[in-house]
Amino acid sequence: QVQLVESGGGLVQPGGSLRLSCAASGVRFRFYAMAWYRQAPGSQRELVASITSLGSTNYSDSVKGRFTISRDNAKNTVYLQMNSLKPEDTALYYCNRVPSISGYWGQGTQVTVSS
Repeated sequence: QVQLVESGGGLVQPGGSLRLSCAASGVRFRFYAMAWYRQAPGSQRELVASITSLGSTNYSDSVKGRFTISRDNAKNTVYLQMNSLKPEDTALYYCNRVPSISGYWGQGTQVTVSS
């Protein structure tokens, strides 16, 4: 059974940083492209960063230059380093494959950027 468990969210002031982690089990993690998605209240879920099985990365324009996605295949974990956080980054953050698999969504981790 596939399980993706996100962690590392919290409350941070504008300009601050957080590092999110997503631990995967029950999936052949290293063979798949993975991504971080986020969903703010009243908005659709959006893809913010992705990483291929070989480590190539891509970012949405809204986070480019501020967020960095990485992966550790030995640990079956994907990370999202978030710097220079803005209030508009406030959302529930999830990880999933690319393209996403409906049955893989976890509980997500809440990121709140506020002074």
